[in-house]
Amino acid sequence: MPRLFTAIEVPEDIGLALSGYRGGLSGARWIDVENYHVTLRFLGDVDEGVAQEAAYLLGAIRRPPFDVAIEGLDAFGGARPRALIAKVAPSPAILELQAEHERLMRRAGLPAESRKFTPHVTLARLRDASPRAVADYLGLRGGPARLSFRAEQFVIYSSRDSVGGGPYVVEAAYPLR
Repeated sequence: MPRLFTAIEVPEDIGLALSGYRGGLSGARWIDVENYHVTLRFLGDVDEGVAQEAAYLLGAIRRPPFDVAIEGLDAFGGARPRALIAKVAPSPAILELQAEHERLMRRAGLPAESRKFTPHVTLARLRDASPRAVADYLGLRGGPARLSFRAEQFVIYSSRDSVGGGPYVVEAAYPLR
């Protein structure tokens, strides 16, 4: 069964700008630049029938391209930090696209996503990183000047089971038009 999720790919030039934040944080497992993306909906380990239904339903989406803006750095996990991220501005366009993905995946038979959607690019997964070290890292690094790019499509990615962080394979691409 493939492990699938939908996402917006991060262009190479934006990925290179974000890669400058790699290093300097103990307990960080840095994501390879070519695997940077903005996850829209995690599908999980699905059988071939559900994967095909999801791909078919996503093909019906008709939305125009939109700008994606990266606002700064942050971390998920609070007292137990689990990921270092680049925050993405929650524009109406990205929130509406994600909500449509959620509706369609529920129609395909998947359970509702339990976590609130927070658009972001994961830069590193954290293991045994202290909250203090993460706070110090964020305080020293500050974050990128506002970066932006145009989302022209979204994709379905597959990933290896229980690995996290890639490598990811584009299984289908859907233009925004």
